[in-house]
Amino acid sequence: MTPKKRLSILLADDGSQHAQAAVDLLGELSLPPKSRVTDLRVFTPDQIPGIPDFENALGKTKEQLLQMGIATETNLVLGEPAEKIIEIAETDQPDLIVIGAKGLRSTLGILLGGVAQQVVEYACCPVLIVRAPFRGLRRILIVTDGSSSARQAAHYLARFPLPKNADVRVMHVMPPEQHPIMMTSLGGVWQTAYIEQAIVDEAAAVLEKQKRKGEALLKRTCDLLQRNGIAATSVLERGDAATEIIEYVKANNVDLIVAGSRGLSQFKGWWMGSVSRKLIHYSNCSVLIVKAPGKE
Repeated sequence: MTPKKRLSILLADDGSQHAQAAVDLLGELSLPPKSRVTDLRVFTPDQIPGIPDFENALGKTKEQLLQMGIATETNLVLGEPAEKIIEIAETDQPDLIVIGAKGLRSTLGILLGGVAQQVVEYACCPVLIVRAPFRGLRRILIVTDGSSSARQAAHYLARFPLPKNADVRVMHVMPPEQHPIMMTSLGGVWQTAYIEQAIVDEAAAVLEKQKRKGEALLKRTCDLLQRNGIAATSVLERGDAATEIIEYVKANNVDLIVAGSRGLSQFKGWWMGSVSRKLIHYSNCSVLIVKAPGKE
């Protein structure tokens, strides 16, 4: 479903293959009329001789986006990339920052570059980290734990300009199963002791309660998306949250993960939860982090 509100998007462009993947992704979105992209290139003092090349590259990206029907303006600024991206976002208040997962100078083998890491951690709005190569947005996975930030992510996705016929799935991971095993020491050797049936039954009741709670949470999220014209299917798993999500993403060829993140802390910075951070660092697909409003 295409949102009625036009979107303002800040594209952090460094000329890398991941930045090009971000451009390709923007072209696949069903952006509402009058949406606008600002193609931002930040260069450092030692890169000043390359200004003509940067201007030329920005011009080519602008032309590419215009051919996709996306109104675009360019901005070439001097400074430290992460600092400038965050500063401009605070001034312009875009609806979304789009940035490649790695830049031109990233170390071989890493999954997230330093600039992208700082932007997603401290930016004041949702951040979409795009990984190359871009293969489309066919399968979307939104993860939820029932928190306020997860609800914020669901509301954001409900208005997000997803491509038509995208396969959207909602995933909740229940806590790992705790086996009711007691140990006792006999003659200095630890052995499994007898477990009363009442304890076993109590543990089973806890697991069933967690399952019902998870199913209800998934239904609420799917219903929210459905009311906004997005059909979604639910996925309920149990185990370590980040591990289960990442394994599911790999096994099911997920193109985009959507997750929530906590808001402003007492230090006036954005601090993601450990699960969101692991998804950004270790998943092999693009990740959209939606930040819930916080208190300073």
